[in-house]
Amino acid sequence: MCPDDLDEILELERQGYATPWSEQVFRDCFRADYRFRGIRVAGKLAGYSIAACIVDEIHLLNLCVGGRHRKSGLGRRLLRHLVTDAAKEGMTRLLLEVRRSNHAAISLYRSEGLAVIGERPGYYPDGRGREDALVMSLELRLSDDV
Repeated sequence: MCPDDLDEILELERQGYATPWSEQVFRDCFRADYRFRGIRVAGKLAGYSIAACIVDEIHLLNLCVGGRHRKSGLGRRLLRHLVTDAAKEGMTRLLLEVRRSNHAAISLYRSEGLAVIGERPGYYPDGRGREDALVMSLELRLSDDV
């Protein structure tokens, strides 16, 4: 992904979230210590992930798949790609926050081996106030087949 993709990124972000990130937040993610990946279907951006590298951990900040591509496996592909690349880079753990009410994402993360390790009360804004986040983690190991 690059700044030239911002229009498509912002379109997906606005479709996917009630409180979308701003253009400036995305611009700030085009740095060497961030991993910004996209996936295209028929030439159009269908999903993306953004993660920050902090010492030996990778923190998934945003994973978004466009509405018509949800439940197609694209989110899983983005997550697996992130995990594989992070392990190859020597990262030892993946961390993320997820809305307590986002059952689809929680199910995906659990099916990929992530476990809940804590929560952050009032972490996410929502239309009525704030929503708690679950903190999830996965220990990363470079497998023999990678």
